[in-house]
Amino acid sequence: MSNQDKVRKLIDLRAEAKLGGGVKRIETQHKKGKLTARERIDLLLDEGSFEEFDMFVTHRCTNFGLEKSKFLGDGVVTGYGTIDGRLVYVFAQDFTVFGGSLSETFAQKICKVMDMAMKVGAPVIGVNDSGGARIQEGVTSLAGYTEIFQRNILASGVIPQISAIFGPCAGGAVYSPALTDFIVMSKATSYMFLTGPKVVKTVTGEVVDEEQLGGATVHGSKSGVTHFVAEDEQEGILLIRKLLSYLPQNNLEEPPFVPCDDPIDRLEDSLNSIIPDNPNKPYDVKDVIHAVVDNGEFMEVHRNFAPNVVVGFARFNGMSVGIVANQPAYLAGVLDINASRKAARFVRFCDAFNIPLVTLEDVPGFLPGTTQEYGGIIIHGAKLLYAYGEATVPKITVILRKAYGGAYCVMSSKHLRGDINYAWPTAEIAVMGPKGAIEVLKSKEISKIENEAEREAFIANAEEEYKNEFANPYNAARYGYIDDVIEPRNTRFRIIRALQSLATKKATNPPKKHSNIPL
Repeated sequence: MSNQDKVRKLIDLRAEAKLGGGVKRIETQHKKGKLTARERIDLLLDEGSFEEFDMFVTHRCTNFGLEKSKFLGDGVVTGYGTIDGRLVYVFAQDFTVFGGSLSETFAQKICKVMDMAMKVGAPVIGVNDSGGARIQEGVTSLAGYTEIFQRNILASGVIPQISAIFGPCAGGAVYSPALTDFIVMSKATSYMFLTGPKVVKTVTGEVVDEEQLGGATVHGSKSGVTHFVAEDEQEGILLIRKLLSYLPQNNLEEPPFVPCDDPIDRLEDSLNSIIPDNPNKPYDVKDVIHAVVDNGEFMEVHRNFAPNVVVGFARFNGMSVGIVANQPAYLAGVLDINASRKAARFVRFCDAFNIPLVTLEDVPGFLPGTTQEYGGIIIHGAKLLYAYGEATVPKITVILRKAYGGAYCVMSSKHLRGDINYAWPTAEIAVMGPKGAIEVLKSKEISKIENEAEREAFIANAEEEYKNEFANPYNAARYGYIDDVIEPRNTRFRIIRALQSLATKKATNPPKKHSNIPL
């Protein structure tokens, strides 16, 4: 064979590998409204930047006649490229090859790019579209999954890990995405569950379809398993590109700075009147967020899960920050099990990757009741408390209105090493709200008043006195627990100046193998 023939053979083999499971299976993939693995990578990465690894790998299985059926690449496309010029490593499972099922060699390909990403300190993005373990391979397939899990664990907090679910992801396959930092699912084409509808029916008798059991909407709103729900794969891929723009390459680097033309000292007069006079009336905290961040841009995470707390990424004068805000427009902004879990995870991610935290606080307390207590609200609430207390990144808190009881303590208070704590003049910092406080403090006096009108007047007067004493930020300011009471319209300027002053912050936790967060 001449050298030219050898080159032609290489070109032919490359063309064969790029067809995956063949033209017919690619057409089937498209009919389902799904892109192929290579199309997904092309959309995700900068044009012409993809460098592929292991295009010629094939499986080694000889069971059940599988040796007669081999495809170049063995069902997963792996390599590296750039997103907005920044290095990332990627793998995309190819459903056209054995239904994207994972084999020993398939796993080795994924492990190789994960190892490379750790070596050079770059994010890893995995696109999942797989029928699960390749049954014909038995335990070697399971071993392959576990090798991936181990790398997910070691990479956690070192490099950003993002999972896209653009097809089936079931059984043990769900645990790799669950170990990563962010999950993106697409409506109608993706689902995740440990046991499928048939097994559920056999074991429990419950009749449920794939969408009801583990679709994107379910995981985006009920379980919180997925952080982003996209209308389709194209939107999901754009979400990943945008998400990465807020994140550093690894835990030793700072997040990217984006030049900003939004004035630092832009005044937002609407904020001076956004808090209703009636403390029981809601408002949308997202209006506050959009008003103070650069160009009104806010990338919300977990939008439909536990909406009583809002978390996401934004920029202040070009600096990437993580925002945590209580949402008075939903359950009065109360903290419950899901909200605590959601916010704690987000806080810990930001802390791991050097992203400062800005907390906007309006919280009446923790949600009461047997459902919450039996569900372990004590432990789950402690997760958020722990996350804030553990965090060493710059922490800025602005109390907008209510800051009651244990919830005040939890929400990045000065006592949890909050760096700069501001309050609006509408802030109410107290052990509890006026109504509950008067019921405790004045119970004897109230019980002695027989006339209903007199009793109501006494309670109203006592509540008014309590409000005058505690429903303001100045008590906390007298103790230095609030660094300053600020005019709401100046909030953007004050946050930016605070972030600038904290740019060189150094804080460390005591030496330890690892902490024991209340799980």
